[in-house]
Amino acid sequence: MRTRLAIRLHAVLERHFPERRLFLRSDSETRFIRLRPATQLFALAGSACIVAWTIIATAILLMDTIGSGNYREQALRDQITYQVSLNDMATERDLRESEALAAQNRFNAALARVSDMQTELLKAEARNRELETGIDVIQTTLRRTIRERDEVRTELTAATAPDASGEREELPAYAEDTLAFLSSALTDTAMERDKIDANAQDALLQADELSQRIALMQDQNDAIFHQLEDAMDVSVAPLNKMFRAAGLNTDSLLKQVRRGYSGQGGPLTPISFPMTDELPSPDADRANAILAKLDTLNLYRLAASKAPFAIPVHSSFRYSSPFGVRRDPKTGGRRNHYGVDLAGPVGTPLYSTADGVVIHAGWSNGYGKLVKIQHDFGIETRYGHMSRISVKVGQRVSRGDRIGDMGSTGRSTGSHVHYEVRVNGKPVNPMTYIKAAKDVF
Repeated sequence: MRTRLAIRLHAVLERHFPERRLFLRSDSETRFIRLRPATQLFALAGSACIVAWTIIATAILLMDTIGSGNYREQALRDQITYQVSLNDMATERDLRESEALAAQNRFNAALARVSDMQTELLKAEARNRELETGIDVIQTTLRRTIRERDEVRTELTAATAPDASGEREELPAYAEDTLAFLSSALTDTAMERDKIDANAQDALLQADELSQRIALMQDQNDAIFHQLEDAMDVSVAPLNKMFRAAGLNTDSLLKQVRRGYSGQGGPLTPISFPMTDELPSPDADRANAILAKLDTLNLYRLAASKAPFAIPVHSSFRYSSPFGVRRDPKTGGRRNHYGVDLAGPVGTPLYSTADGVVIHAGWSNGYGKLVKIQHDFGIETRYGHMSRISVKVGQRVSRGDRIGDMGSTGRSTGSHVHYEVRVNGKPVNPMTYIKAAKDVF
């Protein structure tokens, strides 16, 4: 059965691939090679496989070349857009900062005016109370004096009335002097009363004018408070959103920053206005609330300088490799990439992305020349493959300080910086921090 099947297969192949002989002739003899149908079939199939593999490989190379070109163009466009966005955000940040400073100056001036007006009002109230007390005393004295005057007049009338004979009894000399003195005293008292009444009316008018001015100042202060409260909300909300987008707990973060800056006093001391009663002042409460928001804003500013909300390259570059699993450029296999690669010319300046302390500055396997910076909140940044290191271990750096130059040391295929961010030793995507600060800085 097996022989019969082989004979049939050979017959079918013979029709399409007849047996051929390849003669090889030399000077002394002639030889030939017999090409059976099966051999010809295998040769044809192998040639077809080689041609197909060649076509497929060429197509893949062409597609990879075209895709790489498009990726480079897209990366260049993204880089230009990002640089423009950074410039716009820096301008907007400076504008917001100037507006906040101007608002704080207006707020301080308004508080000074309010304090002066309240002092004047307290003085006016004290004067009014003194005038009212004086008027009461004068009125009491005047009534007593008028009563005494009437009694004296009655006695005087009785004394000067003619007797039954029709003759008036003459008064002694001392009585005439007493009568003249009393008349002069009554006249002076009446003039003093009129003067006090006029002063009291003037004081009431001044009190009304001061009340109107204070009401106007309160309206102005209310408008200023509204502007300051809105400015504080607008300033604090983006910072809070930025830290939350980076995965940081804002409550514990602010507590940690406050522990490092726990001094009291200065312009952020709570305000208390002098009042005649024990009731709390609404203006003082609003002012203290604004000062609390200013304190929170300042804490956010300090925290932002200690977290890597920046990019280590300030000049032109391109993103050559993202964070996560990627194809290894050396072996071609799949490996985790714990940072982002920013490519640029050798010698491109590199800058610290936050305040911190240098904990490593030297050679490290794989990284080449490596700088590690320890920041607050358990954050560490790494800058690998550098050509030159400009800092040393233990040195304290601030955001924007130059720490070295870009290069291609260590396990690298070209000039770039390998930038890592680690939180409590665990690698995180640096783009999380960069994108979180996109609409703030």
